[in-house]
Amino acid sequence: MKSQDVRKQFLDFFESKGHLIVPSAPIVLKNDPTLMFNNSGMAQFKEYFLGNATPKSKRIADTQKCLRVSGKHNDLEEVGIDTYHHTMFEMLGNWSFGDYFKKEAINWAWELLTEVYKIPKDILYVSVFEGNADENVPFDQEAYDIWKTLISEDRIILGNKKDNFWEMGDQGPCGPCSEIHVDIRSDEEKALVSGKSLVNNDHPHVVEIWNNVFMEFNRKADGSLEKLPAQHVDTGMGFERLCMVLQGVQSNYDTDVFTPLIREIELITGAKYTIKAANEEEDKVNIAIRVIADHVRAVAFSIADGQLPSNTGAGYVIRRILRRAIRYGFTFLNTKEPFIYKLVETLSNQMGGSFPEIKSQKTLCTNVIREEENSFLRTLDQGLYLLDKVIEEKSLTDKVGVPPSKIKDVVSGAKVFELYDTFGFPIDLTALILSERGLSLDEAAFESELQKQKERSRAASKVKAGDWHILVNDENQEFIGYDYTEAKVKITRYRKVESVKDGEIYQLVFNMTPFYPEGGGQVGDAGVLETANGDVIYIIDTKKENNQIIHFTKELPANLTEIFKVIVGPDLRRKSAANHSATHLMHQGLRSILGTHVEQKGSLVNSNNLRFDFSHFSKMTDYELSQVEDFVNTRIQEQLPLIERRNIPFQQAVDEGAMALFGEKYGDTVRAIKFGESMELCGGIHVNNTAEIWHFKIISEGAVAAGIRRIEAITSDAVKSYFETQENTLTVVKTVLKNPQDVVKAVHSLQDENVKLKKQLEGLLKDKAKNMKGELAQELQEINGVQFLAKQVDLSSEGAKDLAYEIGTLGKNIFLVLATADEGKPMLSCYISKELAADRNLNAGTVVRELGKYIQGGGGGQPFFATAGGKNAAGISEALAKAVDFVK
Repeated sequence: MKSQDVRKQFLDFFESKGHLIVPSAPIVLKNDPTLMFNNSGMAQFKEYFLGNATPKSKRIADTQKCLRVSGKHNDLEEVGIDTYHHTMFEMLGNWSFGDYFKKEAINWAWELLTEVYKIPKDILYVSVFEGNADENVPFDQEAYDIWKTLISEDRIILGNKKDNFWEMGDQGPCGPCSEIHVDIRSDEEKALVSGKSLVNNDHPHVVEIWNNVFMEFNRKADGSLEKLPAQHVDTGMGFERLCMVLQGVQSNYDTDVFTPLIREIELITGAKYTIKAANEEEDKVNIAIRVIADHVRAVAFSIADGQLPSNTGAGYVIRRILRRAIRYGFTFLNTKEPFIYKLVETLSNQMGGSFPEIKSQKTLCTNVIREEENSFLRTLDQGLYLLDKVIEEKSLTDKVGVPPSKIKDVVSGAKVFELYDTFGFPIDLTALILSERGLSLDEAAFESELQKQKERSRAASKVKAGDWHILVNDENQEFIGYDYTEAKVKITRYRKVESVKDGEIYQLVFNMTPFYPEGGGQVGDAGVLETANGDVIYIIDTKKENNQIIHFTKELPANLTEIFKVIVGPDLRRKSAANHSATHLMHQGLRSILGTHVEQKGSLVNSNNLRFDFSHFSKMTDYELSQVEDFVNTRIQEQLPLIERRNIPFQQAVDEGAMALFGEKYGDTVRAIKFGESMELCGGIHVNNTAEIWHFKIISEGAVAAGIRRIEAITSDAVKSYFETQENTLTVVKTVLKNPQDVVKAVHSLQDENVKLKKQLEGLLKDKAKNMKGELAQELQEINGVQFLAKQVDLSSEGAKDLAYEIGTLGKNIFLVLATADEGKPMLSCYISKELAADRNLNAGTVVRELGKYIQGGGGGQPFFATAGGKNAAGISEALAKAVDFVK
């Protein structure tokens, strides 16, 4: 059975059981502070489990793209090593929100597996929760009794809290679960060892394929459990593992989910993937191919959903996954050129039907991955050079317990950690290179440094959230911020949150709020909360979590039950609105001037400025930037009114020309914002008329990633300040130039004069170098047959180079080290006659790197000439004194 049919049969089955089939949410989560990525099928439905929103149907099914590479669910290090863990995977799931429960969930799971997919019953095992006395949660007798009607009791396993009690996180909905496991071993293997004993023991062919979670409890901050007001079902079936079973293979990677990618990797690299490795070398190749086939899926889908690789947050996770794939190709498939980007075409053809975003964003994914590959391969080259230096400098271990005779063979773990931490050089590649040179790594010291870093990171990001204190049962919080900036409100719930970064913060939820929560690129509103007696508490930020708008304060009001007046900061709101509306107009302008290939790839809107990332293949010219500015400012001058349409059906809005942004999750009804011909789906705050933007000015334009450009711009008061600064600068320039009538002409004249003077100075310095040639020739000393000189000279670095070459004409055995300190910046120049360099195996680059340490710097160059710059001019004399050691 093909994987497309497996997916379709699952969705068709649950549609026949009254479930609404919904599309996968984006793999990248943009408005959930607790998760970077969708790591399970239920992540997009958290607000329904928490009772903060009402689902479109009480029964839902889908296939969800998931990513598990960080946090509680982290499978990254297993990926490729075994054959059944993945970074990105599909989770087939069916949900009941307060509707059916254990009986239907279990019976339908069994019906689908054994009657529709026709999996033999005698290769299946099931598990139920054995109970936990410490938490007063009983044995799941109900699930056990249901399973007894479907499967023999000797195939029912009792599972502990670790295996059979599922939790959303440290807090939140949770409950017992019932897993279904499959044993696909050969009959001979089954005869030797019972499959029952291998369940949940990491056997590659006795694996869990489906988990039915019965949400009954809520985990509180103190660890205790309380009953949920309604019972829910949350199930998840691993699509790749299910395909393995139904296609009769022994590995997820042998299914048609992965074989097209594996064949393409073989074709590109010349490597061969074997179902069963015959030796260690084949096994390494197999692992590398599995890593690459898995990782390209995770990276490409993340980029398609809006997350570009970067150095922070979710972007860093994606970069790390891609670099792991590149490194495996570099080390084990001997690929020194970019190639992973070529797999995007295969992935798009294979999965574009079920996930159209990978097809529509194929060019972007290809370009970004190719550029990331080029960048990291350069990093690997740099890392190899730096590793050589670590070895050359004999940065050996001080490891306790290593015999003195062995210390010279063990490289310092602390030094290697610097290489890993600063340059991203993979530790396993370091270990491999060291082993090839007969050296080993002080792994304990490396792990110690790594652990310290992790502890620092955890401490910085650790958040301790208390339970919500419910003051008013209000399930329908109302956002009124499109129409009002003030309101009389009640606090319906609050909690305290502590973190290293922010200290002690309180989070408040109101029955209604005019405060816009961070989202869609726009920052959250700030403002004040006024009490009845006139006290003021500052609301410092507003965010949305699980469909609740949360207001952040540093303190609580004394009387939590009174009615408060809340006021959005008018100045911040006005400026943010101007920047947001200008972003829409600029988007329209870019598409009009550059072409309709331009798509928004990210944005940030606050009260100070706006930032807009978009797809485009080349740097924008000054003329194009000027055109965009003129386009936006024309729309501002036209005084276009805001036409806002709320709760319009999504498809109707798109049919009428509204732009839907990639990577965003839209509901059945949306809000459309229109200024003239610009129409976008947007939940943000906007001006009522484009005239309120006042003026638009682009500050910068540059590259973010391959095929992605970024514009930063300002509006309103920021433009006024910008023009005032420019005017003040011009006044200063005019004063310095003695107030000429034509400032531009005066500057050009000054530049021309400067060029002439530079040429004259260069000529004088060359003459000076020629004159010094004769003087320094008298100072050459013969040492071991080498004409040697190490001296500081009163020249520029370029003059020192000219002088070195002049002296170099005097013979074929010249060794010079000249030092300069032009404007206090030390520079060492080393010249070695080519014949001498070859005869004595000398290298000017090595010389300046060694001597550069004395001036706190470094450098390099060719074997016969190299330079090193530094920071410490006081070290010049010591560097020159040490130069003679190279010819003794």
